[in-house]
Amino acid sequence: MRTSPEHKLSKSAIKAWRLSTAIACLFFILVPLFFWIYNTFSPNEMGFSTWVIVSISVVLLIVSGLIIFFLPEIRWQHWYYQVDEHEVDLQSGIFIITRTLIPVKRVQHVDTRQGPILRSYGLADVTISTAATTHRIPALDEETADIVRDRISKFARLAKEDV
Repeated sequence: MRTSPEHKLSKSAIKAWRLSTAIACLFFILVPLFFWIYNTFSPNEMGFSTWVIVSISVVLLIVSGLIIFFLPEIRWQHWYYQVDEHEVDLQSGIFIITRTLIPVKRVQHVDTRQGPILRSYGLADVTISTAATTHRIPALDEETADIVRDRISKFARLAKEDV
């Protein structure tokens, strides 16, 4: 059996993922607020009882808090990658571990991407496109992402020259 890839993502990925997860969870936290407003200003008596709305709010706040504070750390601990002259090796997953080997000779192009959250933390994603699909190495330091992108591109050119 192969050894696991040895490179980890940037530690700043945890903070960036927490922020993006908090933004996503905000929607679920606002759902009970919508029901409360509906209940308060509804002209008919078919509203929701206050204790149901409060119970849903408490459950959603607890679940959102757990997701925001624990899931990004666990996700970071289980993400590894490695690039060599023959393949790109990606390993991720908490309960179901996914191991992806991308032959360098199948790589069509490599990109770095930054959204506003990643940019604010100095991070970038590396996307590796093949004819079949696109793979992603998330949340690398900008400098590391550039090095990884250039390295994969160089290995892909060399592999295509050998064919």
